[in-house]
Amino acid sequence: MNKSPESKATIRFQDCDPFGHLNNSKYIDYMFNAREDQLINEYGLNLFEMAQFTKKGWVSARTEIVYLKPAYVMEEVVIQTRLVDYSERHVTAEAIMYDKNKKHIKSVMWAKFFHFDLASQKGITHSDEFMDLFAKMHDPVIAEKIDQRGINLSKALKAAVVA
Repeated sequence: MNKSPESKATIRFQDCDPFGHLNNSKYIDYMFNAREDQLINEYGLNLFEMAQFTKKGWVSARTEIVYLKPAYVMEEVVIQTRLVDYSERHVTAEAIMYDKNKKHIKSVMWAKFFHFDLASQKGITHSDEFMDLFAKMHDPVIAEKIDQRGINLSKALKAAVVA
């Protein structure tokens, strides 16, 4: 199982400021969209269909992001995601946005989601099937804070490029 799928995206004009930089909030959109597509393509997990048919899904609880380098209009980027934490009630995904050659990190995001029943409007626990899937997907991160994670990733990338 691929624990850290990647996909490409092109930064669009309408998502940028007058300087041609990707707007801060749009990083989250690109990363969420990449993760949603990767869940479908890598694991057969369509969150939209699941919410429609089972009335269950995940709601965003917290999003932390560190910006390291700007993404520019019409730039192609690579977005890599992974499941870094999970429990009976939540999942936390990490998304890393790189330049197209994966030589520079643009940003790193951690997003925590709680499992939720849309019909009852209450939090719920994950099924045994989800817990089994999460155990296979899990790729833990060793960092206490996202700022440190961004620094660690950047240092590792620079070391790999030099080597």
